[in-house]
Amino acid sequence: MFSRGYKTVVTVPPLAWVAVFLLVPYLLMFCYSFWSVSSSQTIVHSWNLNNYQELLAKPVYWETLLRSMWIAARVMLFSLLLGYPLAYLLSFYAGVRKDLLYQMVIIPLWVSYLVRAYAWKTILGADGVLNTSLQYLHLTSHPMDFLLYSPFAVVLTLTHIYTPFTFLPIYAALEHIPRNLIEASHDLGASPSQTFWKVIFPLSIPGVLAGATFAFVLSLGDFLAPLLLGGPSGIMISNVVVSLFGAAYNWPLGAAISLCMLVIVVSLLFFSEKLEKKWSFS
Repeated sequence: MFSRGYKTVVTVPPLAWVAVFLLVPYLLMFCYSFWSVSSSQTIVHSWNLNNYQELLAKPVYWETLLRSMWIAARVMLFSLLLGYPLAYLLSFYAGVRKDLLYQMVIIPLWVSYLVRAYAWKTILGADGVLNTSLQYLHLTSHPMDFLLYSPFAVVLTLTHIYTPFTFLPIYAALEHIPRNLIEASHDLGASPSQTFWKVIFPLSIPGVLAGATFAFVLSLGDFLAPLLLGGPSGIMISNVVVSLFGAAYNWPLGAAISLCMLVIVVSLLFFSEKLEKKWSFS
């Protein structure tokens, strides 16, 4: 239907954009990870494996990475626990209010990330809304320090921020389930719980996997929430990368850590895609 020239005009600009702003930075990061920094704080273009050896030799990097993955895993779990029931209620029980409730769920995405992060900082602070309310109700006699500048604050904030990203693919999966399958299940004598576990939930697994992947990957790469609310015990691997590219001026080591994170994320995406294809319903 379309000429070769038209296809070229349509496809070349996006491909060039991806190559310049995605593939070339990845290639530069790959090259930097094999370079080093001299004593005079200059990048030495000598190829070696010193950065990767340093990653393996210093436990602090692996401990930070494991802590980051643990935080991301908790965010993923809580996002699923919040997002799936909400998507289920909107898909099957919202009725004529479905569109309104759907808009209310995605409206927080219109608000700046920093605004939401600072809002939680205000809520969880020593003089914040939560501590003030607890002391006013005489439930505590002093502010609770663990609420802010802790992994708890990071998990809570990231869960609030990324739950809509988990909700959207689950809701899409539930909306695509043929309703006649549910009616057939009821006609065959299945209870509501049996219908959910044997029909609805298996067919919604691709959406669950997509939502879980969104929550985990986005949380793993986040650095603003740990910076604003994490404190020393809530620092994640992305904060280490930011400090290496910034104040420490050790771009090669930062590139090596970034490349390791990229490999982890791509592996998770590949594994998630395989599972989604296995559980997909056509």
